[in-house]
Amino acid sequence: MRGAILHAAYDVRVEHRDDPTIIEPTDAIIRLSATCVCGSDLWPYRGIEAVTDPCPMGHEYVGIVEAVGHDVATIKPGQFVIGSFFASDNTCEICRAGYQSSCIHRELMGLIGTQAEYARVPLADGTLVATPEVPSADLIPSFLAASDVLGTGWFGAVAAEVAPGKTVAVVGDGAVGLLGVLAAKQLGAERIIMMSRHEPRQQMAREFGATDIIEERGDEGVALIKELTGGFGAHSVIEAVGTRESMLQAIGSVRPGGHVGYVGVTHGELPGDQLFFSHAHLHGGPAPVRRFLPEHIDLIANGDINPGRVFDLTLPLDQAAEGYRAMDERRAIKTLLTL
Repeated sequence: MRGAILHAAYDVRVEHRDDPTIIEPTDAIIRLSATCVCGSDLWPYRGIEAVTDPCPMGHEYVGIVEAVGHDVATIKPGQFVIGSFFASDNTCEICRAGYQSSCIHRELMGLIGTQAEYARVPLADGTLVATPEVPSADLIPSFLAASDVLGTGWFGAVAAEVAPGKTVAVVGDGAVGLLGVLAAKQLGAERIIMMSRHEPRQQMAREFGATDIIEERGDEGVALIKELTGGFGAHSVIEAVGTRESMLQAIGSVRPGGHVGYVGVTHGELPGDQLFFSHAHLHGGPAPVRRFLPEHIDLIANGDINPGRVFDLTLPLDQAAEGYRAMDERRAIKTLLTL
């Protein structure tokens, strides 16, 4: 099969890989209908995370089940399925508490690499959720978004305790931040402040539910959020970038006693004194996408939300390298790769 391989910083190639096979009796093999490039893929692509050997890329996936191991009971060949970037058994004590991305048996799909024609999905019964029927082509981008960025933005909102009547600030205007806006709207936020300098992303944020846009960053951005909130700061802040600067902006923007939901993988140390005196609740980490999948499948199938709009560039798998470049250069919010 063909699949994207990262050889070194800025060096993505689509090459032939071995076809996946059933290894464990709990595995499934899926033929991907679509895959995509994630913002977190840009960390190794830019060399911020070291790449020592060629590695397969991709952890977002939807497709048709081709084969299952003999212990798989609920997933069947022919079904259209969506899974998370962590495989999970969905039965352990941590999974039952709603944190499937910390399952005691979890496996990282990024190590398998789903920017490819086929993929092996471990723990298929716990990881994959089937749609009621094979969807039409126009729904596939939204179902693909549900495999990561929708659930991640949604978890950012849930972790930030977004609720009716609250003011929410969103730091980061990538796909996760934009879908954090969508989630905040769905969860009933009264005011949603998007921090963005890019007009197309600002427009999409407004269409998803943002009420205010702030272009300034750092201390200036924090000051404007305080100004919009009577000097207090936002009740809830979604941090969707993962840099030291974005985390400090999020912590500075939340009111004492407020909540920061952080879903960007923080790169850089944070000052303990600023954390201590913020009186902020911090909750985040790798999103338990599997927790939200059944609800998100229903919302998408019923036409209540259209998260697939964050895919503003569609390319064939063979042009994956251009998809990475476009996202790295901020010419695209998120690249969908067709198969």
